[in-house]
Amino acid sequence: MPDKSTTSEETAATNTAAPEVSAPPRKIYSIVKYGDPVLEKPAKTVTQFNAELEELAEDMFATMYAAQGIGLAAPQIGKSIRLTVVDVTSGKNPEAKIVLVNPEIIHGEGEKREEEGCLSIPGFRGYVVRPQFVTIKAQDLKGESFEIRGEDLLARAFCHEIDHLNGILFLQHLGMLKRDLIKRKIKKLKKQGEW
Repeated sequence: MPDKSTTSEETAATNTAAPEVSAPPRKIYSIVKYGDPVLEKPAKTVTQFNAELEELAEDMFATMYAAQGIGLAAPQIGKSIRLTVVDVTSGKNPEAKIVLVNPEIIHGEGEKREEEGCLSIPGFRGYVVRPQFVTIKAQDLKGESFEIRGEDLLARAFCHEIDHLNGILFLQHLGMLKRDLIKRKIKKLKKQGEW
């Protein structure tokens, strides 16, 4: 990783620059919980690339950071479109922010079994097998196509978020006993008014 430190000369030059205009406050969306039908249906392809989409992506990052997540798909905020944001540094590195519009996995290799959770299924985790490496084909916020490769946690986040866009939750990757146990606990929480 390159060294991001600055010299005193660079710091002095930065201090004399015009003050930055602060960004407008971001909207923090409520995260849709398991049981909402939007989470279990395939999302629609994005066809309009405009300022509204860019704003939504930034609001999704803000929502994801507020919830202490590393990925968020549009269906998780009630919007059934193929848009997801990922940042495995949880906001610590602004250059690590990734926006995927209409993404698809075009290659996967290796296998890794790791514990996963989901912002839409808070408080529950389970071990899921995912590819160790994936290559994704997607579009950016301007509609330009690109490919990106992810490894380990980034590959897992890509797969998890793309699953959301396809109406698949991580519960579907769990063994039947674990999945049923979580569903029963959620049903009990719903009855108690805590879900």
